[in-house]
Amino acid sequence: MTVQELDVPEGVGVDVRVVHTVVASPLGPITLVAHDGGLSALLLQSSKYESVQGPFGERADDEFDEVQTQLDEYFAGTRTQFDLPLHLVGTTFQRRVWEGLLRIPYGHTRSYGELAAEIGLDPRTSSRAVGAANGRNRIAIVVPCHRVIGADGSLTGFAAGLERKRFLLGHEAKGRPREHLLF
Repeated sequence: MTVQELDVPEGVGVDVRVVHTVVASPLGPITLVAHDGGLSALLLQSSKYESVQGPFGERADDEFDEVQTQLDEYFAGTRTQFDLPLHLVGTTFQRRVWEGLLRIPYGHTRSYGELAAEIGLDPRTSSRAVGAANGRNRIAIVVPCHRVIGADGSLTGFAAGLERKRFLLGHEAKGRPREHLLF
């Protein structure tokens, strides 16, 4: 996956082309947003942060064919890893956490503390900050924030709702041996 960093302070105009589309999924309509051709948001309807994600730009349905294809393959169970250009729009710390999310394999989970340790932070002091950055992830599913769970194995925090998180984890657990169940 190609990750291009885009550090855009709120309210600052830059010469970046922003476009969007809306596609169907088993989780309901998904709004896809791209900055200069890199996927910058995958927003599930009624997400906690849906209203604060920034401008969507003009509608450009024909510019998201590869994203749609890979999402369809993911939901069909034939794709376990996305290969898309990404624009991670956030702070340096948030991007560090999101890049850590990209390293969590399909069908596996990490606790917030484990994720903190994997990106080089002290889990005793950084778990909450990692959780906050995880919750601000704009590219759900592709940047798999749903794979992060509580230290006790509980399903905690998902901006699009715990039912959707449960669905995604269950979807990724299908066909896996029982000892690898996610929850």
